[in-house]
Amino acid sequence: MKMNETIMQNAVGNLLKYGVWIVLSVGIVGGLIFLSTHADATVDYRDFVENDRSIFEVLREIAVGISEMDGASIIYLAIILLFLTPFVRLILSLISFILEKDLMYVLITLIVLIIICCSVYFGYAH
Repeated sequence: MKMNETIMQNAVGNLLKYGVWIVLSVGIVGGLIFLSTHADATVDYRDFVENDRSIFEVLREIAVGISEMDGASIIYLAIILLFLTPFVRLILSLISFILEKDLMYVLITLIVLIIICCSVYFGYAH
């Protein structure tokens, strides 16, 4: 096994291991803040409102909420981090395949990344 391969495997392993712990920690903090500020709230599930805003608008709203220590926004941050953990793993894999000069896996990984990016960008808003 080459040195670059070992470094990349350690980076991927650490990303997955610490990524899960970070997501868990952020989610717990957001949940505690949310529960402390919404202890007496009741939710009405009779009406469903479809969210048809752009992903950038939603991310901007989450960023503002995080700066105001809004519990729901911090929970959304945890969800975003949960999504980003395997996405960053794909990017690290792509870098590894490029360093190994493995063209077939570079192309496959690029196709997967393009599909994910397109589905997030085009699939969120109608």
